[in-house]
Amino acid sequence: MINEVLQRQIHTLLDKEAIRSLRLLYSDLLDGGQTDKLGAVFTEDAVLKVTVGAMNGLSEIKAGLAEAYQSFDSLNRGHFPFMHAVTNHQIELTGSDTAKGSCYLIDLVTDRTASAHPVLLLGRYLDKYEKINGEWRIAYSELDVIWPQA
Repeated sequence: MINEVLQRQIHTLLDKEAIRSLRLLYSDLLDGGQTDKLGAVFTEDAVLKVTVGAMNGLSEIKAGLAEAYQSFDSLNRGHFPFMHAVTNHQIELTGSDTAKGSCYLIDLVTDRTASAHPVLLLGRYLDKYEKINGEWRIAYSELDVIWPQA
């Protein structure tokens, strides 16, 4: 009995850690301009709603985020035109292969002078996750912008 409970708790912790790592991988790939690798983050039919618009499916997500990367690379450095810092990640497993969660986003831009404010926005990702072939992926993500208000 104790072994079953312990195994379930360990499994839950491992799933939650895999989901946290997934969100961090998203930031790393996006910020580093590696949008071609986002298949390791999203399901094929994922929906992503962010400030640059809504994207449906992995192909649109890759193209849309590659375009966003280029538009924010105003100094043409090809290196981290923005940095997505995520924190306060909360995850709820809703089934054996599904979960939902949220995390805070501090979106920083790197094309401003040292005396300028680097914060682009503060927001919250509202996510739904699916486990496919034993790997967690983001199936739906919506950015709720808290600051600045439109």
